[in-house]
Amino acid sequence: MKLLLHACCGPCSLEPLRLLREEGHDITILFSNANIAPADEYARRLDTLRAWAESESVPVIDDVYEPAAWEAGAGRVGETALHAAGGNMEQVAIQPALREARCRACYRLRFERTAQRAAARGFDAIGTTLSVSPYQFTEVIHEELERAAANAGVAALFEDYRPFYDEATHRSRELGMYRQNYCGCRLSDAEAAAERDLRRRERAAERAARLEEHAAEREAEEAARATRRAERQAYADKQAKKRAALKELRNPQPAPLSKAGRALEDPAFHRHGKCL
Repeated sequence: MKLLLHACCGPCSLEPLRLLREEGHDITILFSNANIAPADEYARRLDTLRAWAESESVPVIDDVYEPAAWEAGAGRVGETALHAAGGNMEQVAIQPALREARCRACYRLRFERTAQRAAARGFDAIGTTLSVSPYQFTEVIHEELERAAANAGVAALFEDYRPFYDEATHRSRELGMYRQNYCGCRLSDAEAAAERDLRRRERAAERAARLEEHAAEREAEEAARATRRAERQAYADKQAKKRAALKELRNPQPAPLSKAGRALEDPAFHRHGKCL
């Protein structure tokens, strides 16, 4: 099958290309990603993809970069979701439902352009590398790819590549490929930053909780040691009293003498006793 493969970046293309080649498809890659911002980020991802594709002898078509088209559609949807979240990007980041409509509009724009170019250039089908990422909306990708292909009169070749994400990550690192830390659009960049900040705060809170727990454990251990020391001292004192009592029983002290007894003990009594 002559396939026009929409690619979001180089690292995400590694495993899809390998698998599709094993299936025997004739593949051309289309880089159609008006969502990527800023422009130098777009250029860096495209350069990374081109360099790798050239090493694989795979042709790459660079679509016209029109970020204004993305802003007019997906960008407006994203701003609406952000407004619904009270302008709190962290809430958007942790609530997938607030992102899904924006991502659907983004997929739609890119897949429509891919399908149109496939139909115009005589391709049999379109596919995408987006489904390799576990952070995307896989079912929405499938739906939008099918819709765009049907409207353009070409076939849709959808595959869920998520099981190969770890391998793609490993291979891209081995190859020294540039790996971005956000999906592509300005909103996803802000969301990723919010998520990283949230994770940092959560890790800091976990560390503080562990330190507090360890401090409480140490305090409890010290209290237990103090209790044991007090118990040992009390036992030692009790044993000392017992030993003293036994000693007194074995070696009784004479009772104090009465006045008469003290007189008898007086030497003067013995010297003059007979005269008394």
